[in-house]
Amino acid sequence: MSKRHHSLPRIWLMTDERLEDALLPAIRALPRGAGVIFRHYATPPAARRQLFDQVRALARTRRLMLILAGPPHQAQAWRADGSHGRHRGAVTAPVHNLAELKAAQKAGAKLLFLSPVFATRSHPGGRPLGRQRFAGLCQKAHIPVIALGGMTATRFRQVKSLGAYGWAAIDGLTPKQDQKRKAVPR
Repeated sequence: MSKRHHSLPRIWLMTDERLEDALLPAIRALPRGAGVIFRHYATPPAARRQLFDQVRALARTRRLMLILAGPPHQAQAWRADGSHGRHRGAVTAPVHNLAELKAAQKAGAKLLFLSPVFATRSHPGGRPLGRQRFAGLCQKAHIPVIALGGMTATRFRQVKSLGAYGWAAIDGLTPKQDQKRKAVPR
């Protein structure tokens, strides 16, 4: 993968167990060149690997970047395009504040997922960053920032000028097959 940020996807689907049967349709609905962060933290290891392999096959067919939430050695063993997390060598990193932003950059991340920008079901009751704090953190970033948390295409257009390189979502990128999905704590 190129180290230049323009080769990194601007749209990302974040996966977790609440997607259930909507996972593969959500991946199929992504535009070519988008990315998937495969999380599924609560899935038992063997089932998680099996599901990852299904997602990897679909991602390759759709020409999507696939990042595994986990350490780089696991991402390499699973033949992902990189790892997501707070590990040295992770391609992407979750960031919620200035300390995490600095740590992720120091660890060599190429893309930061800054959240939650808006209220989200992934963090029920959590305090969103809001536009001003989001913009302030983007200004301190030396690498591209992906807006995450309550994001949709419309909301991305609202925060792009604040420094967002792209956006990520679960619900905002999932076909509306089942409105009864529940929040999955992280």
